[in-house]
Amino acid sequence: MSASTPTPTPTPTPHTPIGRVLGLSVGLAAIVAVIVLAFAWPSVTAEPHDLPVAVSGPAEAVTAVTDALDKKQPDVFAFDDVADRDAAVTAIEKREVYGAIVLGDAPGAAPEVLTSSAANLSVSQLLTQVGAALETQVNAQAAAAAAAAGAPAPDHITVAVTDVVPLADTDPRGTGLTAAMFPLVMGGMIGGIAIAIAVIGAMRRVLAVVVYSAVGGVVLTGILAGWFGVLQGDFWVQSAVIALALSAIAAPITGAVALLGRAGIAVGPVIMMLFANPISGAAMPREFLPGIWGQVGQWFPPGAAANLLRDVSYFPQADASFSWLVLAGWTVGGLLLSVLGHFRTAGGAEPDALAAHEDDPVAVPA
Repeated sequence: MSASTPTPTPTPTPHTPIGRVLGLSVGLAAIVAVIVLAFAWPSVTAEPHDLPVAVSGPAEAVTAVTDALDKKQPDVFAFDDVADRDAAVTAIEKREVYGAIVLGDAPGAAPEVLTSSAANLSVSQLLTQVGAALETQVNAQAAAAAAAAGAPAPDHITVAVTDVVPLADTDPRGTGLTAAMFPLVMGGMIGGIAIAIAVIGAMRRVLAVVVYSAVGGVVLTGILAGWFGVLQGDFWVQSAVIALALSAIAAPITGAVALLGRAGIAVGPVIMMLFANPISGAAMPREFLPGIWGQVGQWFPPGAAANLLRDVSYFPQADASFSWLVLAGWTVGGLLLSVLGHFRTAGGAEPDALAAHEDDPVAVPA
């Protein structure tokens, strides 16, 4: 009779140390707090300040109106004197100011407020309120002057509010243009992360970023401009902007992965999404953000892309060179990092030994 085989004792499943559990839980809660803070902070602290507005008219009238507005709404407007209504319109079309107050260039002419809903609907509405307050003020002054002179009450003076650069009928509130920016940022991040993980070889990653951005630019423009009517202007110019925006976000991710390995993937979520996107000025004017953060946001791809898309859609006379240069700079910098990473042999998706020789010419047997 053979001896029975002993039953093996099951190996107990090791448990995660309690310290690691607590540390992970606290760390995840901190990450969620940072995400909420990053996206909620700009909205909660948003307050208009130093909004550029042109003003023209007799010096005495201009001083009276601007002083009254500064007293009622301190630091909200930054007034820029212009020669006349035509100069004010030109400044709006060049996107140098959000609107203008024209105080009767011709004798007896009624005041007029010029707005630009395409620049920003919130500022346009704010200037419309200024027009209503100005109408009340000039009628009160006219009535007081008539009463002092013993003259009959004057006719009501209407302050016209003219939208010089209106939003398109297909996007009357500008929500489509604003909403398009978040998927654009996500698309650049997803493309950069996917290429960094799935594509082996530095030069192949460069090629993938270029092709992905070019195709994505045409496809997204077809959706946003051709289908939804969110974007206006020339189709190919819009495509170039979106393609450059995608590459300006994707290329730094692939470059960081080439230099740092998989840790470089964090460039997308941390820099582009958590830091740059909330201060991009896409959802609100940069002048609504506290301090200099609105200006800082324009140095990053989300802010430059949002500004440039609005320029090429509605303000062809505006000087958009800075935004073009910002997007081009991030794109070229990211692609250069990818090439440098090839020589540094920081693997990313592939082992370092393979990355070091992946792009080498293939030897042909004799």
